[in-house]
Amino acid sequence: MSEAALSASGRRPRLDVDGVTPALNELTRMQKARGILRLVGFVLLTLLVIPVQWVFVKLKLPLRKSIPFRYHRIVARIMGMRVRVTGAIEGGGGVLVASNHISWLDIVSISTVGPISLIAKKQVDTWPFFGLLARLQETVYVERERRAKTAEQRDVIKDRLGQGDTIVLFPEGTSSDGNRVLPFKSALLSAAEGRIKDRKGGEKAIRVQPMSVAYTKIQGLPMNRDYRPFVAWYGDMDLIPHLLELFSLGAIDCEITVHPSMTVEQMGSRKALTVECERIISESLSRSLAGRG
Repeated sequence: MSEAALSASGRRPRLDVDGVTPALNELTRMQKARGILRLVGFVLLTLLVIPVQWVFVKLKLPLRKSIPFRYHRIVARIMGMRVRVTGAIEGGGGVLVASNHISWLDIVSISTVGPISLIAKKQVDTWPFFGLLARLQETVYVERERRAKTAEQRDVIKDRLGQGDTIVLFPEGTSSDGNRVLPFKSALLSAAEGRIKDRKGGEKAIRVQPMSVAYTKIQGLPMNRDYRPFVAWYGDMDLIPHLLELFSLGAIDCEITVHPSMTVEQMGSRKALTVECERIISESLSRSLAGRG
């Protein structure tokens, strides 16, 4: 891997094999072969799961929630990713999880925590292959640029929470370089305002659980800020080359920390809750990256 730091343009360093020894060239070929094998395994597994999950979603069978959870755990093993989870999503459903966002890889790592659905930008629905996977995980699509639709999108999220779903929201609104947490936006956290029905027919406040995601090691070695962009996906990076390169890497360690829940009622306002979530996740990410997670 290149020793160069991120350039001023914000693009990630590249694997540089110009002028290296034959041994390193051989290592690079082995990495590419490993990446191809992993990618083939991922595609075959996915082609087996898609028709099964499609039927379960169409028939609204309960197992449609747990299949993506089990599927992503296998995908993580295929990729060589080790996910360590501290804490747990609270039971009973109707939980809105607020998480930092680093890469498309978050879909895999976060989905190993439990049966969840994600909130994603509307463009994801148009992506070949990955758009289908997102729909089969019952992703909630939003258009962040259209402020006029915020209330409508909030109501869709709240309705899903009322059905007992656990939904992950990325309040940053975009992915980061993995070294820090970007400022949180409070608009979609308005879905946590008000109350929803509980399983006994009464009402309960919507719980919001902060969750931090940190990619900490590659091949067992600490992943410093120079190498973290091999995992992070942000800016104008192309998806497919990034995916192929990531499949070629060795073991990746991911630390996920799920913190105690809070409600808008407890915090006093949606904006106060947003600020507290950002503080908790930012501090948690810093601890994980420093090896104190």
